[in-house]
Amino acid sequence: MGIIQNNIKAIRKKLGYSQETVADVLGIGRTTYTEYETKDIDIPLTILEKLSDFFLVELVSFFAEDEDQLKDTLVCAFRTDGVSIDDLRKITKFKSIVKNYIKMQRIER
Repeated sequence: MGIIQNNIKAIRKKLGYSQETVADVLGIGRTTYTEYETKDIDIPLTILEKLSDFFLVELVSFFAEDEDQLKDTLVCAFRTDGVSIDDLRKITKFKSIVKNYIKMQRIER
């Protein structure tokens, strides 16, 4: 398994999401998502971007080669137990806005 797959799995587990929940939020089948975590295959950029938004991490987090780098990306992570898939999709859109706002603030400095 590759670095990207390991990091996606580690982040998902840290946030407490099942593979099925993540697949539902992304709008893909669970089998497809499982392959993204377990097989050394190229994951489409659109899926990585959606995962980045859903997990509220930068894309570069999926390429982190050590666990310390990965831990830093989860500082603002929060759990959403009992939230519907539709609400998770809405939260993901909001997280994307927040992520982009943070990027803009970095650029302005």
